[in-house]
Amino acid sequence: MLKHIRDCTVAEAHQHRGDSSWDLTVAELKAFIALLYIRGAQGAKNMDLGSLWSEKWGFPFFKETIARNRFREIMRFLRFDKKETRRVRLQDDRFALVSATWNKFIQNSIACYKPGADITIDEQLFPTKARCRFLQYMGNKPDKFGIKFWLAADVRSKYMLNGAPFLGKEEARSRGQLVGESVVLKLAEPFLGKGRNITTDNFFTSLKLATTLQAKKTSLVGTMGKSKRELPPSAKEQAELYNTKVLKCADATLTIYQGKPRKNVCILSSVHTSVGITDGPKAKPESVTYYNNTKYGVDVLDQMARAYSVKGGTRRWPVAVFYNILDLAGINAHILFKECTSSKIARRKFLLRLAEELRAEFMEGKRAASQLTQGPNQKNQPPQLTPKRRQCQVRRICKQNKTHDTCCKCHKPVCGNCARRTEVTCVDCES
Repeated sequence: MLKHIRDCTVAEAHQHRGDSSWDLTVAELKAFIALLYIRGAQGAKNMDLGSLWSEKWGFPFFKETIARNRFREIMRFLRFDKKETRRVRLQDDRFALVSATWNKFIQNSIACYKPGADITIDEQLFPTKARCRFLQYMGNKPDKFGIKFWLAADVRSKYMLNGAPFLGKEEARSRGQLVGESVVLKLAEPFLGKGRNITTDNFFTSLKLATTLQAKKTSLVGTMGKSKRELPPSAKEQAELYNTKVLKCADATLTIYQGKPRKNVCILSSVHTSVGITDGPKAKPESVTYYNNTKYGVDVLDQMARAYSVKGGTRRWPVAVFYNILDLAGINAHILFKECTSSKIARRKFLLRLAEELRAEFMEGKRAASQLTQGPNQKNQPPQLTPKRRQCQVRRICKQNKTHDTCCKCHKPVCGNCARRTEVTCVDCES
């Protein structure tokens, strides 16, 4: 994936500059990504580049790795596809400018982790106002505008299992199939047939989806909106507070729970063949409790991504998608590291270590290049130390003062009192 990004970036630079002198190695690209992770881990995503490289306010990690202008060059030419074939690919894929990188990231995420028994499927809005044909406005989100992604996450670890961008109403799906059903079946496909459960909200949940998943040995738990046609009229009626109704259809149960005085919640579940009532003052049904314990996978994943996001200001939506890939990849890498090493390292500390390892190859190359430019004689010479202060050997006016200065004629150490310095005279006084 990094080699593909490197090739596309170099091709863009050659085409823009009109020559083939500009180059970028994979090691330098990894160092560039390391700086993005450091920017997110240090909470400096809103700082301008001048401040990040500033001697007074910046971080030494940035100056040691890449020069500021070089960072700007890489960011300027950063691309994820070849421009020569872009027009043809855009006819079939609206995500073509970054689809190769996104698909490779999803393949790696699926191959590297085995999820637990519960999976959550929900939406994520990555905030950006870059010009994009499938930019979304969601009034219930903090940032309002952004690119929407469908994500599947493991409930226990919050690992991002699968994902897909929302490209608008022209998405290809079976005739008569709802968008929510299509998304769930697409994201859950690699994990079907293993007896897992999928938790969704009212946008995705339907009786048809529950039946389809049940045939593939996968259960479904989710809320249902009052506008669903499958709901009976009794689901819209108000009941006594903390009252529970349970309806059954085929292998699914519908729990209607009056959690608030004027609002009830409908939970469709293919897990519970019978619904019990838990102890407590609110007398919650087991299906409602189960939904509350498994619904937050993607929401927590999104919060974790925002905490140390590498996101920066950009006018190009493929770069915004790349930022989201780095955020999710950082979370997945942290989870894999903890489970493989049984370590309890904090995510911020892990990101700092990850950035150090990403730039290690590039820094080693820089050190080797600097040693070659010095030459063999300079390489073996010991470092020159600052000369020590010596006693004044003139001693006309002083009392054996110590000094760094020497006389320009006899080369004796001479202090300031015994030295004769040239007076500075302005033009007016000289005349």
